[in-house]
Amino acid sequence: MQKGNIGVTTENIFPVIKKFLYSDHEIFLREIVSNAVDATQKLKTFASKGEFQGELGDITVRVNYDKDAGTITVSDRGIGLTEEEIEKYINQIAFSGANDFLEKYKDDANAIIGHFGLGFYSSFMVSKQVDIITRSWKEGAQAVKWSCDGSPSYTIEPTEKADRGTDIVMHIDDDCKEFLEESRIQTLLNKYCRFLAVPVAFGKKKDWKDGKQVETEEDNLINDTDPIWTKKPSELKDEDYQKFYRDLYPMGEEPLFWIHLNVDFPFHLTGVLYFPKIKNSIELQRNKIQLYCNQVFVTDNVEGIVPDFLALLHGVIDSPDIPLNVSRSYLQSDSNVKKISTYITKKVSDRLQSIFKKDRADFEKKWDDIKIFIHYGMLSTEDFYDKAQKFALLKDTEGKFFTYEEYKTLIKNNQTNKDGQCVYLYANDKEAQFSYIEAAKNKGYNVLLMDGQLDTPLVGMLEQKFEKTTFTRVDADTVDRLIVKEDVQNAVDSEESATLNSIFTAVMPKLDKTEFHVDAQALGENASPVMITQSEYMRRMQEMARIQPGMAFYGEMPSMYNLVLNVDHKLVKSIITDTKDATVEAIKPIEAELKGLEARKAALKQQQEGKKDDEISQEQKDALSECEKNITDEKAKKEAVLGEYAKSNKVISQLIDLALLQNGMLKGEALNNFVKRSIELI
Repeated sequence: MQKGNIGVTTENIFPVIKKFLYSDHEIFLREIVSNAVDATQKLKTFASKGEFQGELGDITVRVNYDKDAGTITVSDRGIGLTEEEIEKYINQIAFSGANDFLEKYKDDANAIIGHFGLGFYSSFMVSKQVDIITRSWKEGAQAVKWSCDGSPSYTIEPTEKADRGTDIVMHIDDDCKEFLEESRIQTLLNKYCRFLAVPVAFGKKKDWKDGKQVETEEDNLINDTDPIWTKKPSELKDEDYQKFYRDLYPMGEEPLFWIHLNVDFPFHLTGVLYFPKIKNSIELQRNKIQLYCNQVFVTDNVEGIVPDFLALLHGVIDSPDIPLNVSRSYLQSDSNVKKISTYITKKVSDRLQSIFKKDRADFEKKWDDIKIFIHYGMLSTEDFYDKAQKFALLKDTEGKFFTYEEYKTLIKNNQTNKDGQCVYLYANDKEAQFSYIEAAKNKGYNVLLMDGQLDTPLVGMLEQKFEKTTFTRVDADTVDRLIVKEDVQNAVDSEESATLNSIFTAVMPKLDKTEFHVDAQALGENASPVMITQSEYMRRMQEMARIQPGMAFYGEMPSMYNLVLNVDHKLVKSIITDTKDATVEAIKPIEAELKGLEARKAALKQQQEGKKDDEISQEQKDALSECEKNITDEKAKKEAVLGEYAKSNKVISQLIDLALLQNGMLKGEALNNFVKRSIELI
């Protein structure tokens, strides 16, 4: 028996492996099974070149566990190892300067393995002892057994082994007994090894017999050695792609379509990416792309490896040029990964463009399912916007679709305002904004339906991208003011406007974080008597605040609405007349007093005009201040008289409630009161 020390320059390599790889300790099984597959692949290569003349026979890699003995064994019939090869590949860990090593990689578990070929040594993350029982494929080779208990000391001795290949026997440590559970091993094999290129068996298949599960003679194969991304698209049918998707995502809906990736230069890349029906659940759809390196699972967290919006796709990417077992930061800075990311973006946009051109009707049918993906890409990736603007669609409230260029041509003549701005009108709730949409359509305007999760930031981006363009929601103003074609004077009498403001403000309900401003306009006798509009700017800022934490300030501000009263409508005219008749006697002395006070104020101001502050006596200042206070008091008396009357006029409350009801803002007790009042008025 030979004894020796593993060639490292420090005694504490194994505690390092234990400690710093611990967060990723489940990958030990991937590493050991992958090594077994590599050894088998090498033997197949030797056989194909005629260097190995024997029979390959059964080359299945087998994973077995013995709970009683506390071991997991991975066996292959690959090339095996000679004693010299064990000395070269196992005993000499490929690094120097242990202190530098520890300092540089102490916080990066994956980098330790990836940089130093320590795949085999990952077994010590879970094992108190590891045995290698191996026999080389070379003729006359002596089988050997290597053992190590997690210290730098090892033993190596001749042993008996009837067949070529290697058995790795891991004696599982007491704090890792979870890995001796059948379900745990099965889960890890399914996660990391399900597409390895050599058959991998974990025990035998089980059948139900006499009410219990019993083992059969058939191997429980856990992997598909020939997944669809390794085949040519010409060899595959739609059914093959759909079946593979169901295998990957058993609970998912059928995908909309897919892209088969296959590139040899300037890097190697294969894969299949699926467009799922994503609708509005952005966060729920992430981490569905599985990244492989030569059919070995690397990660399903591709954030930073592919552009953010592509993380919404599902499927598989496989590239030998993606470094296996390295840290996320290393992956993100790797030049090949950056090239792959750029390539996939281009491939995705090319595929969407080709579907759009080939079958626009089908593309339009799928638009509502894929628009969030396309909008996300346009918002986050400039290169993607440049390509996507050719096939991105706008949908109007009639359900008709337009490219950006088509829509601009449609509306530019009729929807350009006096300043030369092309106004894109839109709604985000067809039902809630029905009356506003109808008013716009009656003016000959087209209204877009923008009800997607990302449409608020999209509108902001399109305003910047399109020349002389503004987007305005149909309820942002009265229809005549949405697209102002020429300067118009408001023909509303100022006294009537002030009266309407007072009486409607007096009975306006108090809604949480909501403020109303009463605005009197002459809209024509056939227009609605009352309506609610909301400033486009403030509403958009509040919507952005919900999706952008940096704009939370706007989210805290109250929602600002205009209650627009149509002074041309007979109901509003009637309210003005009734108010004057009912309050004239009470207001007459107040108006007379106000008239006198205003005259006194004007006289006092005239006295002080042109004088510096120190030239005006305190008595004069006090007189003006007193006069202004009296004016304020008299106005408050007038407001009180008008407010008291307003509370008794049910038509005023009814008009306010109708406007609130139309905008979904009348609820609870207020809605109940409205119903009662409606019955009384009828």
